[in-house]
Amino acid sequence: MLTGLYVPANRPDRFAKAVAAGPDLVVFDLEDAVPVDAKATAREWAVAWVAAHRQGSELRVNAPGTPWLADDLAAVAAVPEIRLRVPKVESAADVLAVLERVPAARITALIESPLGLERAFDIATADPRVVAVALGEADLRSSLGVDGSEGLAWARGRLVSASRAAGLGAPMMSVHPRVDDEDELRRTSLEGRALGFVGRMAIHPRQLATIVECFTPSAVQVAEALELLTAVEKAGVSAGGVIVLPDGRMADPAMIGRAQEVTALSREIELRS
Repeated sequence: MLTGLYVPANRPDRFAKAVAAGPDLVVFDLEDAVPVDAKATAREWAVAWVAAHRQGSELRVNAPGTPWLADDLAAVAAVPEIRLRVPKVESAADVLAVLERVPAARITALIESPLGLERAFDIATADPRVVAVALGEADLRSSLGVDGSEGLAWARGRLVSASRAAGLGAPMMSVHPRVDDEDELRRTSLEGRALGFVGRMAIHPRQLATIVECFTPSAVQVAEALELLTAVEKAGVSAGGVIVLPDGRMADPAMIGRAQEVTALSREIELRS
């Protein structure tokens, strides 16, 4: 997935609009976006929508240890293969406790603390029903005592490594919280792309186009990847070995894998348009 969009679960008037904006994933947020006195009603609205439109939908429940999580999980227990975004995960046990209550769930684990970050691989491999890990950067930034995106570079790289090591592929970046700052959205998205992220979450539909732009491989990258794969196919070394391309570059299996990822992402983006 390349784009995701959060929508407050207490704003049912925005549900269809969020879907119509065209993100790959719409996350209905029961946590930070919803005041305490609105959580019960928001839960009813969001669960009803997700149950009826499971494809491309995910529900962010309240965090472990809060008084609302049990009701969140009870409300979705009967929804087949529901995707749950679990915030403030700090251990594999946090994930397993959710899955014990909702065995059919698929979990995106949000890592938002230094402890969770240190345990990122354990969280990512807690259970095959964990389908993604992601950072909750606002809480993590506060916990780490850092300002700006530079202070999160190591944490972001750590998450990418944990996700890849767990076999989950490249993760999506956390949101950029300022809707009116497109330049910073673009700058930090390109930083994330350089660190190995593929795609990003958004808090407003107007951010989606910039995210797609930033994570789209350039024409040069795609051309080079296709050239490499064509040369490898002609040489018959796709299963191993090294060849020299016409421009002098050496191509080995690691480069082949990256070229395949670039061309696959490019095709996925083309299909979106």
